Amino acid sequence: MDFTAIIEKEEDMYIAKCPEVGTVSQGYTLDEAVENLRDVISEITDENTLQEFIAEVVGERLEDLKIITEIEIRVDTPDL
Repeated sequence: MDFTAIIEKEEDMYIAKCPEVGTVSQGYTLDEAVENLRDVISEITDENTLQEFIAEVVGERLEDLKIITEIEIRVDTPDL
C-alpha cells in the first residue's frame, strides 16, 4: 500500500506527515524522519485495517474526509 509523505525542515529537525492516516513523526535527518513515519504507519495498519482506522477517526462523517492525491501536468512552453 502506498502512502504520501510530506516532509518539512524546521530548524534542526525534519517533520514527516502522512495525510492519509493523519500521523506525524520527526527526525534529525531526512532518512530518520521517513523511517519513523514508516514505523508509525506500520503500527496503525498492523493493529487495524486502514479502513477501520479511517472509520475510527472520521466516524460517520465520511463527507468530512479530505483526500489528497498527486497529479502530473505537462505544460508546454513556447519557444522564446
